[in-house]
Amino acid sequence: MVSLLTPLDIVALTWFFISWVGYTLIADSERLKHISVMGIMDEHRSRWMTEMLQRDMRMLDALILNHLQSGIAMFASTSILAVGGLVASLGATEKAIAILSSLPLIGETSRIEWELKILLLLLIFVFAFFKFVWAYRLNTYCAVLIGAVPDSTNIDTNAKDQAERAGKIANLASRHFNRGLRAFYFALAALAWVVHPVAFIITTTCVTVVLYRRDFRSRSQQIIRGIS
Repeated sequence: MVSLLTPLDIVALTWFFISWVGYTLIADSERLKHISVMGIMDEHRSRWMTEMLQRDMRMLDALILNHLQSGIAMFASTSILAVGGLVASLGATEKAIAILSSLPLIGETSRIEWELKILLLLLIFVFAFFKFVWAYRLNTYCAVLIGAVPDSTNIDTNAKDQAERAGKIANLASRHFNRGLRAFYFALAALAWVVHPVAFIITTTCVTVVLYRRDFRSRSQQIIRGIS
């Protein structure tokens, strides 16, 4: 496959994976969790489960979990639709190449090049689908753990331990959901590869910067941290 790509294509593809994997390592780092949106929200979810112990009726907690699961299910369905569309596009390769070749700033694209670019997008959305589905299942486990906690008049050490486990499962579900969302962002960057490798590099960089700003430097991050 490498021999089918130009040196610029290889550089762009390498930069793409370095940016994606590198940013994931930074965003999920334990050392930076105290300033990242995800890390701060982990603390709020843990506190949520502590507060849940004090409620006699836990309908509020069930409603929150149901809301979270509906969002995850929507993204999982979107991933499947994207996969179906990309598979269909592989069957219309010749027509797609003819349309692209007529557009300005887009060079001649061979069948193999087109299929490799679509394959990259296909793999990204498959990855996202598995992340969303696993996040959905983890939220289901969290709901069961919440349902198994005794009422507020029978709170003991075991109940507190179970609430702590529910918080950890909720945080794990959020981590996988965030990784699925991150895949959507980088899929937009990968789409630019269809245009040109340089566009691929630029959009990959822009996506990484946008993600960093939203996770570490955004207004919402400051509000969640309680800075303002």
